[in-house]
Amino acid sequence: MSTDEVTRNKETATRFHDAVNSGDAEVVAKAIDEFVKPDVLFHAPVPTGTTGARALKDVWTVLLRAFPDIHVAVEDVIAEGDRMATRNTVTGTHLGEFRGLAPTGRSVSYGEMFVFRFESGRIAEIWGIVDVLSQMRQLGAQ
Repeated sequence: MSTDEVTRNKETATRFHDAVNSGDAEVVAKAIDEFVKPDVLFHAPVPTGTTGARALKDVWTVLLRAFPDIHVAVEDVIAEGDRMATRNTVTGTHLGEFRGLAPTGRSVSYGEMFVFRFESGRIAEIWGIVDVLSQMRQLGAQ
């Protein structure tokens, strides 16, 4: 893979993160349509029972309802070949139902790591690890 392709993949990921941080579900859905392959393989717990780009859209719909001010700060990016890894810090205020918890008004801050595989300039596969335990503890779940 050429340096140009790695640079293009980084730019795609940056534009996707910008959309995520817009706080607008429609902007996020359009970014998913543009930057993610419809049949993306999503290797992370997705409680929606859907697959592909639809699963990713559903995850962001849930997150934006629960944390309307959600912000993903990209702390580190490592890219090589068709893969890119990001380490992120996610913050937000719990203002909507989330995983069965009524809104608490509490702020959360938790870490996550993702690895993306790109194919023809679009995200084709995602592996994700999210610190759900820390997230849920901050919301008061036991």
